[in-house]
Amino acid sequence: MTAKPRRAIGFTTELVTGAVALRSWTVALQTPPTEFYPRFGPLPAVVGVLGQPSSWDVVGYTRTLQLSDGGTVVETITHSEPGVFFAYDLSRFTGILGRLVSGGRAEWTFTPAGPGGSDDSGGPGGSSPHSDSATTNIRWQYRFYPLPGRAFIVRAIVGLFWAPYMRRVLSAIVETVEARGSRPSD
Repeated sequence: MTAKPRRAIGFTTELVTGAVALRSWTVALQTPPTEFYPRFGPLPAVVGVLGQPSSWDVVGYTRTLQLSDGGTVVETITHSEPGVFFAYDLSRFTGILGRLVSGGRAEWTFTPAGPGGSDDSGGPGGSSPHSDSATTNIRWQYRFYPLPGRAFIVRAIVGLFWAPYMRRVLSAIVETVEARGSRPSD
């Protein structure tokens, strides 16, 4: 007997930043989550991090986010390619989300848009993630796996609150990336 695939309910948002992909990746993923994830409507803020490794970029690393509603969630890195892609699974939700979802997944893709929109070979897709002058399209996809009988509630939360929340968070990340400089060494 094969396992039934999990249904996911999610949202994707993206913005362009005036920084190279590696710089965008570093700021977005190495800045403590307490700086980017405020309370939004019924969604709790990230107020603390337990077990934070010195760098948040190694497959298998975990950390626990403390939420303003008293809940927690564990993040585990599943993929890490500096300047290109980053993914982590979310598990052990407590608080309200623990009663609605069995887990989640976040994926971040950093696509160089580059000056003139071509890469070093002249093809589409921007310059390399390490080039000195580029823009980067940051794409953030987030999925929740609802518990049985809760898909309707999760879909409503994602549509009414999570989608606009993600847009606000990504805007703050882009502002921070640009404020901190565009080169990886800035």
